[in-house]
Amino acid sequence: MRILYVAAKYDYGRPERGFSPQHYNFYSTFLKMNGGKNEVIYFPYDEIRRELGRDQMNKKLLQEAFSEKPDLVFCLIGDDSIKKETIGKITKESGAQTISWCADDHWKFYNYTKYWLPYYNWQVTTDPDMIPEYQKIGYKNVILSQWACDHFTYKPQNLPKIYDVTFIGAAHGNRKKQVSKLKKAGIDVQCWGSGWTQGRVSQEDMLKIWSQIKINLNFAKSSGILWKELASIFLHRKYDDKIHFTNPKYWFDNAKTAFASLTKNQIKGRNFEVPGCQTFFLSEYVPHLEDYYEVGKEIECFKNIPELIEKIKYYLEHQQEREKIAKAGYERTIRDHTFEKRFNEIFKIMGLVK
Repeated sequence: MRILYVAAKYDYGRPERGFSPQHYNFYSTFLKMNGGKNEVIYFPYDEIRRELGRDQMNKKLLQEAFSEKPDLVFCLIGDDSIKKETIGKITKESGAQTISWCADDHWKFYNYTKYWLPYYNWQVTTDPDMIPEYQKIGYKNVILSQWACDHFTYKPQNLPKIYDVTFIGAAHGNRKKQVSKLKKAGIDVQCWGSGWTQGRVSQEDMLKIWSQIKINLNFAKSSGILWKELASIFLHRKYDDKIHFTNPKYWFDNAKTAFASLTKNQIKGRNFEVPGCQTFFLSEYVPHLEDYYEVGKEIECFKNIPELIEKIKYYLEHQQEREKIAKAGYERTIRDHTFEKRFNEIFKIMGLVK
């Protein structure tokens, strides 16, 4: 298959933050899946926009779509860098099928996704609870998929376990308070990421750390900062990286967005990546997580801090049981939850492969 892949190369479009998760996971998988038989044309729109500006970047994307003659244009775009008319012209005139993968659909649907649906052939959502929202507006070409593990990158490293408990992720919301409660209970928790003393780590160091820990924690809420969510009703950041007032006709939808961000835990790539490294995964419970792993046998979950403390202490003392769960989680991930499998399932639904 010939794939024109349109996504940000850098984390939040900023080179100083290193490569984006989609660069590590989506682009990597497209290159290597199915024996490396795909032809992948990479269009890192954030990098090209910085070089050419928004208008010229859109012209370049149109040129690529028509000159390269891809079978598929796969987009993972979270802002208005790519114009609707650009996607619409590719969909209607290029001969390629177009598809958008929406991250964070539980809040982006209301003020982003639903306004872009008419311009694509297909839409991917990772949130089963959002399917009724698509149905309400009469959109049928939505594919329910999920985050996964790039098994070409995330692998067991069989290193000595030198950490008891770790968390890698930003220190937003109430995460510092949660970690503080664990430390008061006598649990040695090591944290990396924005806002923590030890700071952010590279992708390579993160994978190494995951192979050196006994228990990997996952806090599932993506935000939790009230003033930011309230401000997002009236303000938003555009492709030019400047803050703009939201059009009043979108205020109601933006209010839905803010509320959804504050109230809903979400399944993330981390839920599949950590088990893919054969590491014991202890995650805050997220609805539908049991659809992907058998809790207590392939991963473990907690719903509150007392339960988390109890389970950490139990599994630190029961190494054999902990390693058995980590192994089962790894086997389930490789069997059912790789991005290679996800993409092949999507392509079958689209009629691109048999």
